[in-house]
Amino acid sequence: MRKSRFTKAQIIAILKEAEGGVKLADLSRQHGISAQTIYNWRAKYGGLEVSEAKRLREFEDENRRLKQMVADLSLDKEALRSTLSKSGEPRRLARGGRALSITLRAQQASSMRAGGAIQIGAAVPQLG
Repeated sequence: MRKSRFTKAQIIAILKEAEGGVKLADLSRQHGISAQTIYNWRAKYGGLEVSEAKRLREFEDENRRLKQMVADLSLDKEALRSTLSKSGEPRRLARGGRALSITLRAQQASSMRAGGAIQIGAAVPQLG
């Protein structure tokens, strides 16, 4: 995107001049811009102060950054989903996960009956 010749503070100053009663034709000739540009600026920055315009810019940058993060994460998620669905991993991990939780519950129950401490990892089945 092309960078503007005018800063946000300059744009707001030009809009304040227009609100002050200066004719748009004179204002556009003085600053070397078209009347349509002033109308576009008025639609975007009308009624803003300089500090509010800076804050708007910060929000736009943060929004752009967050949208990029969402796009990257969605792409990663889709790549992982397609990779796992092709190799059959989700089914095997789901079965292994169930077996692991059943084994841990059984070990915990037997340990509670014996009054001993739970040793996690002693009877954990190997996945894969």
